[in-house]
Amino acid sequence: MSSEPGHPIPDTHTPRWEHFPHMADMGVRGYGTTLEEAFAHAAQALNAVICDPAQIDTATPVEIRCEAPDIESLLVDWLNALVYEMAVRQMVFGRFDVRIDGTALHATAWGDPVQRERHRPAVEVKGATYTELKVHRNENGLWIAQCIVDV
Repeated sequence: MSSEPGHPIPDTHTPRWEHFPHMADMGVRGYGTTLEEAFAHAAQALNAVICDPAQIDTATPVEIRCEAPDIESLLVDWLNALVYEMAVRQMVFGRFDVRIDGTALHATAWGDPVQRERHRPAVEVKGATYTELKVHRNENGLWIAQCIVDV
């Protein structure tokens, strides 16, 4: 069951994202028909912790590259790279193009500078953690990428 109204748990034809509660922190989960799509949707879930994705203008591209020893660590590194870019550039992101080759990721994230009146940031995400970290395919072949983010 999804914790976000309007974001039902997807079947193989509707890859989406969702949040799941975790004590004082927040879980982010991305679904996709490909691994790249699941990582992109996990990034959307991360940004949706901060503000309403519908309020994000996706005009400014930012290139992000990371590499990790395994695919699960790559998810944490990817989300932490986004947290870093959000902090340094004072931006939020709403669209993602992710390419994964083995355990190396190259992505473009599109967003815009934070405008408090328009974005109304709810919390600051401090980072992605290894808590409840999972990247796998379910029995229907749908990719799921999830972890807890520290807020």
